[in-house]
Amino acid sequence: MHSEQRLGMLEYGKLLVTLAALVGFLIFTGAPRVRAGESECEHRTERADHHLHEAIEHHGWDSSQAEHARHELHEAREYCWNHSHRWWDVETHGWHTDHDWDDDHGHPR
Repeated sequence: MHSEQRLGMLEYGKLLVTLAALVGFLIFTGAPRVRAGESECEHRTERADHHLHEAIEHHGWDSSQAEHARHELHEAREYCWNHSHRWWDVETHGWHTDHDWDDDHGHPR
């Protein structure tokens, strides 16, 4: 009977070690995906913001190119918001957790 208890404890210990290894694996393999999502949001927003600045510089504030670029910036922010409920602010280089971005990019209408 004593050896049966020891065998049961040994099996229980193996189970705990296996579960701990599985949890560790899931934690460490899941973390890069979160960072990749953040990186994708930053990249999309930075690119759209750059295109907006270029369109304004080359075609003017009220141009159709600038309007299209504003739409693309809005879409990039919406993408981030819909995926992680926050958006990347290019001007402050930081994340915002409120749905409060300025679609006019800081300029009056």
